[in-house]
Amino acid sequence: MVKLFFLLSGEHETLPVSELKATLEAEGYAFTIIEKLDQTLRLEAEQNCVETIRHRAALTRICGLELLNCKAEIEEITGILHSISLDEFLEKKESFAVRVRRVREYSTEIDVMFLERTLGELIRQNTKAKVNLKNPDKTFFGILTQGKFVFGVKLAQIPPKPFFERRPRRKPFFHPSAMSSKLSRCMVNLAEPKEGDVVLDPFCGTGSMLIEAALIGCRALGMDVQRRMIRGSRRNMKHFNITPEGLIVGDARHMPLTKVDCVATDPPYGRSSTTMKRTTRQLVEEVLASAQEMLGKGRRVCIAAPKTLDIGKIGEALGYKHLESHFVYVHRSLTREIAVFEKV
Repeated sequence: MVKLFFLLSGEHETLPVSELKATLEAEGYAFTIIEKLDQTLRLEAEQNCVETIRHRAALTRICGLELLNCKAEIEEITGILHSISLDEFLEKKESFAVRVRRVREYSTEIDVMFLERTLGELIRQNTKAKVNLKNPDKTFFGILTQGKFVFGVKLAQIPPKPFFERRPRRKPFFHPSAMSSKLSRCMVNLAEPKEGDVVLDPFCGTGSMLIEAALIGCRALGMDVQRRMIRGSRRNMKHFNITPEGLIVGDARHMPLTKVDCVATDPPYGRSSTTMKRTTRQLVEEVLASAQEMLGKGRRVCIAAPKTLDIGKIGEALGYKHLESHFVYVHRSLTREIAVFEKV
């Protein structure tokens, strides 16, 4: 077990931490949260869990091996770093760079570029290694947040570009109700599938949830009442060289399935969606009831709905354990509630 730190996306207040925790739990990693800071999570875990986070997470930016954690004060930072032996992290023949990120407006009295240069000089003196800002062998990374400074060796970075390339309007088949690739990936992770598990989206639409599930190694199974949506999902999945476990034209209220490992879905609501003359509440109640019969004990459903629906109470009334909810503002008349339920 080692101390790790993660720079999280600032796109949402609560989702990044929950996604990271769910990802580790899904793959069976033991971990202990040390501290939550703004856009930063410190925890103790096996170092090899970083590869899982890099492969799966949508709302984590950088993973690092923690070397120091202290007040955001130059003298304290340099004093601690001066006392640390860096030989096991950086060999003399290796080059390095130092990068520091300030979260929001914290620690504005510290000049980031000055701090980078100061730490770089200390590391160079300590190790005799050379600085290479363009293509370093190792990167040391620090975060200034909430009056603290967390610093260590960068182990992995998760680029946003692949998610940008999979945004709804970049796909061959588009529908205005389609969810973003980042939020779709996050919801799949919140459902806690392991690699190889069957992830069901009973309202698969353009296939956003299915694509993200397949890209993390799950078996993607989709259903939609509209044949054109199934054709669109197939077209989008083929565009990303993904073969689904299955795509079914069918009614999510009466699914022709007996067992799945988890459910991640965004039922239709709003003007651009087809609800089969059912209210959104009726659809949610019926799909949650139907899913309950296919899930094993302890398995999860991650589902989105308008905040006004109060989906947490709906799930609890059906016998689920309501684990958590997150609220995502879409526009003036819609805030999504992303709810996670567990079958008991």
